Amino acid sequence: MRFVPGQRWISDTEPELGLGTVLSVEGNRVTLLFIAAEERRIYAQGNSPLTRVRFAVADTVESVDGWRIQVSSVVEKEGLLEYRGRDEDGIERTLEELDISHFLQFNKPQDRLFTGQIDDAKLYALRYATLLHQGRIDRSPVRGLVGPRTSLIPHQLYIAHEVATRHAPRVLLADEVGLGKTIEAGLILHHQLLTGRIRRVLVVVPEPLLHQWLVEMMRRFNLRFSLVDEDAWEEEPNANPFLEHDLVLCALGAFMREPQRQRQALAAPWDTMVVDEAHHLEWSSAHASPEYVFVEQLSRAIPSVLLLTATPEQLGKAAHFARLRLLDPDRFHDYEQFLQEEKLYEPLAHLIDHLLGEQPLSPEVLGQLKDLAAQDKAEELLSRLNDAEDGPAARERLLRLLLDRHGTGRILFRNTRAAVHGFPERVLHAYPVACPSDFAAAAATTGEARLHPETAVPRIDGEIWWRRDPRVERLAEILKTLKGQKVLVICAADKTALELEEALRVRTGLGTVVFHAGMSIIARDRAAAWFADADQGAQVLVCSEIGSEGRNFQFAHHMVLFDLPYNPDLLEQRIGRLDRIGQRENIQIHVLYLEDTAQSVLFQWYRDGLDAFSRPCPAALAVLQQLAPQLDEQLQKADPAGMQRLLEQARQLTEKILRDLHEGRDRLLELNSCRLNDAKRLVSAIDEFEQEHGVWDYLEQVFDGYGVNVEEHSDDCYILTPGENMLIPHFPELLDDGVTVTLNRDIALAREDMLFLTWEHPMVSGAADLILTSGHGNATVSMLYHPNLEDGQLLLEAVFLLECSAPKQLQIGRFLPQTLVRTLIDGNLRDVAAEIPFDSLHDSGQPIDRVHAAALVRSQQKVLARMLQTAEKVAQKQAPALVAEAGKEMLDTLGAELKRLNALKKVNPAVRAEEIEQLRQTIIDSHGYIQSAQLRLDAVRVVLTV
Repeated sequence: MRFVPGQRWISDTEPELGLGTVLSVEGNRVTLLFIAAEERRIYAQGNSPLTRVRFAVADTVESVDGWRIQVSSVVEKEGLLEYRGRDEDGIERTLEELDISHFLQFNKPQDRLFTGQIDDAKLYALRYATLLHQGRIDRSPVRGLVGPRTSLIPHQLYIAHEVATRHAPRVLLADEVGLGKTIEAGLILHHQLLTGRIRRVLVVVPEPLLHQWLVEMMRRFNLRFSLVDEDAWEEEPNANPFLEHDLVLCALGAFMREPQRQRQALAAPWDTMVVDEAHHLEWSSAHASPEYVFVEQLSRAIPSVLLLTATPEQLGKAAHFARLRLLDPDRFHDYEQFLQEEKLYEPLAHLIDHLLGEQPLSPEVLGQLKDLAAQDKAEELLSRLNDAEDGPAARERLLRLLLDRHGTGRILFRNTRAAVHGFPERVLHAYPVACPSDFAAAAATTGEARLHPETAVPRIDGEIWWRRDPRVERLAEILKTLKGQKVLVICAADKTALELEEALRVRTGLGTVVFHAGMSIIARDRAAAWFADADQGAQVLVCSEIGSEGRNFQFAHHMVLFDLPYNPDLLEQRIGRLDRIGQRENIQIHVLYLEDTAQSVLFQWYRDGLDAFSRPCPAALAVLQQLAPQLDEQLQKADPAGMQRLLEQARQLTEKILRDLHEGRDRLLELNSCRLNDAKRLVSAIDEFEQEHGVWDYLEQVFDGYGVNVEEHSDDCYILTPGENMLIPHFPELLDDGVTVTLNRDIALAREDMLFLTWEHPMVSGAADLILTSGHGNATVSMLYHPNLEDGQLLLEAVFLLECSAPKQLQIGRFLPQTLVRTLIDGNLRDVAAEIPFDSLHDSGQPIDRVHAAALVRSQQKVLARMLQTAEKVAQKQAPALVAEAGKEMLDTLGAELKRLNALKKVNPAVRAEEIEQLRQTIIDSHGYIQSAQLRLDAVRVVLTV
């Protein structure tokens, strides 16, 4: 490189700086000023990432004053170029190199090629691979469901797909405890955010669940929610924090403490609201709680609403109706009418039970089906119901039609453990221990110390409580018998967890780690990762109540309850850390309690009154609410006779509530909440997508091209670190000290400290965006070999994209993704792309450096320009057929859905008119955008055959 002050150069690594001017050359250093960006850079002359800007005859060049000339000749004087040609008025003018516009950028492939900005051939191949992958991902029917760190559980995927593909869904997610409502909500949000259906989300939860949601959304779905809490309001007391972030998480109680916060939330524009534990919102026809009123105001202002509750009808039909009216106040405006409509579905449920059976249908049932089928124009299906060959398929199609008629089935989803199956048993191990006198004195007081006496016992001669607590000694014995097995120990208070972990470390010598609410999220992650490590990790994790929330420890199956919570929901939450769908072992529950104290009373209450240790008890909270005075009396001073009466009352009330719930369970709703065949097809489609299109082969190309170091960690796991010569300063999602990643879903579920790389992970999508939005790889020169091509031939490969610039929420990519159109023009200006596929051109092993590549392009510029013109004409001829095919697919797909919704609206009032209108408008808009699709040259490769 020969640098002369006044020359114009462009940075290969920072083309956005525009045109640079050589200011000075001193020794081995050259200084460039980039006036457009107001930046100055100093480079070493020998290996600077710079390309000399040299325009050719016929190029159009702009001056700093805004006039342009078409170059007719180029003259070099003392290292500086002088361009001569005619301006827009036909006047002959001369443009000195120093006077060229500072704002010129060379991102177009042809500009970069002809100005000598030649990329490495690896980057060109990577760009081509990225285009192919992006098109396939856009078209995938499981887009949005592949990336989350979740098990592929059919009912969760079914609900997520069913809800997320709707316009502004308003639904109640009401699966039983342990079936994954939070995961379903996360899948829906992930899908809609990824596909552009929504952008701004407000999640409202009870205060204790804030960190659970924060961690769950980040670790499972890569969704970075901003926590708006007391600190946020204190930092900016006059600002509206809800306008600062797109994804916001806030506690319901925070709104109730200060009405101004409610006004701020209502003033912010939202696409979706999620409300967890929605059954706590109290409503009756005569009165609504302030919390309910506030959520109702939000729900009227926000298009999409997801309500989560595990107890849709346990608090009564009226409470259930209250949740539904938040979702659709026009549809659910009258409670008595709602009760009457529910009764109308009983005959339909009876018919569907017959369809689900394998026995031939009776004439009576067929007659009833005929009446219903006539409304849906499904008479043809009836004729095949009892057919040996076609019967099963006909029954499934008719079942689908009938289920669509069910009123609340479109807005309420409830799966039960009984219907889902696959849960382990719970095995109780009780360890009563004698209560020391000082602990008995503490337990005889009121308040927290009654159930947790260790928090109130004084030190004796400086001795800490755990040295005198027989529960600790008994726990140490239990852990020694379970040596080698992971054990989760849970207690109520953070301070107890810290001191108990110290006690176990001293008493047992086992590997222990503590996990509590006072730790940072990073510290908790490290603790959880050490506990999860099967080989070198801790055997025992000691958790506090809040510290254990939101974590999945189902790789363990031993749980020790050092104390018991008063609230039965908290007990179920504790057990739910292990007893989750996907758990492969029976849950071993070890309960320690001090005899003749409130702890022993509470143990009997849970074991003999509610049967809460052996199964989830959806009636437990309702029973507690009715019998709390009697229970509190026994906790203060146990009376054996009174205790037996209380336990009998609890058993009877529990059975009554469970019986009412079972008899009132909605068979139609259960069927509509997970259509098993559809759900299984989703699982199969995700499995197939992951197996056929492995992300690691692509990522190896990416890391090689951008200079990211890769080190093997273990099977399907790798360590990524920044390389010394990275192509860019910061690679997406790559920390300065590196990250550990896995490609295996099972490993990702057990090791939350590792990134789970899928096609939808931000590192992968960020890399693809980086490649396609930059000029990286869009112009190259390669020496390649093909058996059917003679040595010394010059060819031009041009890659065009058929693009449809449409609003993201239309998801045009389902029908017309960025479609790659490849041409390969030979010396006779023929397109030989069909004869010579991309993969058939092989690297010759003879790399060509950038200087010689640029010289080749300059010498053949006129020839290459003609080839490029030919390539564009060839590509333009292919575009109309691609547009027509995409338009037809869109009309067929969305038209069929519109027809279905219109027919369904006649028999199912839960289908909203705005949903139909939005779909109709989507069809109109999509058609217009598809017809306006344009071709754009994305990359060009000059091929010299050897």
